[in-house]
Amino acid sequence: MKILMVDVDGVLVHGRPSDGLPLFTYLERDLGLRLDLLQEAFFKTCWRDIVTGREALEPKLTEVLGTIAPHLSARTLIDYWFENDSRLDHALLDDLAELRAKGTQLFLATNQEHLRAAYLMDELGLSARFDGIFYSAALGHQKPAVEFFQLATERVGIAATEIGFIDDVEANIEAARQFGWKAIQWTSGTKLRDAIAAFSV
Repeated sequence: MKILMVDVDGVLVHGRPSDGLPLFTYLERDLGLRLDLLQEAFFKTCWRDIVTGREALEPKLTEVLGTIAPHLSARTLIDYWFENDSRLDHALLDDLAELRAKGTQLFLATNQEHLRAAYLMDELGLSARFDGIFYSAALGHQKPAVEFFQLATERVGIAATEIGFIDDVEANIEAARQFGWKAIQWTSGTKLRDAIAAFSV
């Protein structure tokens, strides 16, 4: 395995920095917006186009909030969202750093829109820990679409069989395996050394 691709949410990042709770746990208390309204008006109707790069997050969110929460700006909600979804797994990051020091290249492989991808790399400092990021809005396809894996493979320029992958979503793992990546589903009890060992089985 020459390259390890690493998912973000559910693998590297786990909710609120203070307690690990889901990022919107206190959304209504903090910003006066009900989560069910946000889900119905935004995530269920707009998110697919945003996460695959067809629409931009801030203008679309501004439009939606104008209807469901006129008191709230898109920028305020985006800042709240990103800050409350930024609890890093430092033990895993340390293990990944050891693997990288031994010569394995590390890339993030994640479903993200452009602003949060930049936040992850720049504000959370992941650009210093990974050799790059492949994300859905930049590729135009989200996991588990085969195009996601195909484009990421083409861009690193090595055979699919030389790529390892950890992700918490079973459908993404299955799709990656079908494409030829060595893929292991990540759970809360998984250790990186065990996942790496399983790649060679």
